[in-house]
Amino acid sequence: MAWNEPGSGKQRDPWKDNSGSGGGNPLPDFDALLRRAKDFFNRVFGSGAGGPGIAVIGVLIAWFAIDSVVRVDARETGVVLRFGQFSRLLMPGINFKFPRPIESVSKVNIGVQQTTDQVRMLTRDENIVLVDFNVQYEVSNPQVFSFGVRDPDQTLGQAAESAVRSVIGNSDMDTILSGQRAELMVKAKELLQTTLDQYNTGLTLTELNFQNVRPPQEVKDAFDDASRALQDKQKIEEEAKAYASKVVPEARGDAAGVRAEAEGFKSERIARADGDAQRFNLVEAQYRAAPDVTRKRLYIETMQQVIGNTPKVIDLSSGKNVLSMPLGTAEHGASPGVAGVTVVAPDSARGEH
Repeated sequence: MAWNEPGSGKQRDPWKDNSGSGGGNPLPDFDALLRRAKDFFNRVFGSGAGGPGIAVIGVLIAWFAIDSVVRVDARETGVVLRFGQFSRLLMPGINFKFPRPIESVSKVNIGVQQTTDQVRMLTRDENIVLVDFNVQYEVSNPQVFSFGVRDPDQTLGQAAESAVRSVIGNSDMDTILSGQRAELMVKAKELLQTTLDQYNTGLTLTELNFQNVRPPQEVKDAFDDASRALQDKQKIEEEAKAYASKVVPEARGDAAGVRAEAEGFKSERIARADGDAQRFNLVEAQYRAAPDVTRKRLYIETMQQVIGNTPKVIDLSSGKNVLSMPLGTAEHGASPGVAGVTVVAPDSARGEH
């Protein structure tokens, strides 16, 4: 029962005997109170000369020593508040400060941290999509992080969801599910960092990833078919690129070979034409010196070239062109010509020779 709880109508005095034996003054006895307090301190700190003062000083020194040393981990930064106002930052290691309530320390984790969330929203072409995203960040300014906003982590989560909704809501489903997802993540990261800077959060983003982008379960089969078709398209494109990378060099090599062959043929034809021109000049000189002899010689040589591969005999001795086809080269008493061809010239031609 509390000392001042109403009961028997008497006031209970915590400093006196309230057992009921004896009346007593209901008003508190201040002299007795002081005596009892003095006796209490004498029992605690000792009754010798200077005992209470030395004990109090010792307690104060121990309290000052213990509360003045602050250990800050490697992934932390200490924010020192002096009478509730920012004073300085403490680097990792052993640091010293004034004891409370003069100075207090708030430790801020400056390492890379992450948060994960999911949004369900409409795309620009009015399709519903589920997006699981991951945000990695670090505290770049502990002072601003501690005093810029009331709840930086909650602010980060809301700003990240807003940035993802803004980017996804302005894109089509095909764009989101295709290979352009990396560009969307970059846009969302830039938008989120701008928002965090405007809110003065002291946070810096390191990564923003769309871990999983998928349609709702109700239409998942249809989107899986579309995704497989897209993968088949990409596979065929890669195979076409590989085929092109193989065929194009071969075609270029063949083209180079044809070009070199054409250059060789060109050089050969030019050289042959130059030789024919020079030979014609020589024949012309001989023709001017002996026209009849040169004409007949050219005629015989030309006939040999024309029918050189035909086993026939041309008899021009009787004034008529008689073509005979002997069974052998020794028949008719004629000697074989070039490639089994025998040409018998007219009498006039034989007489001139």
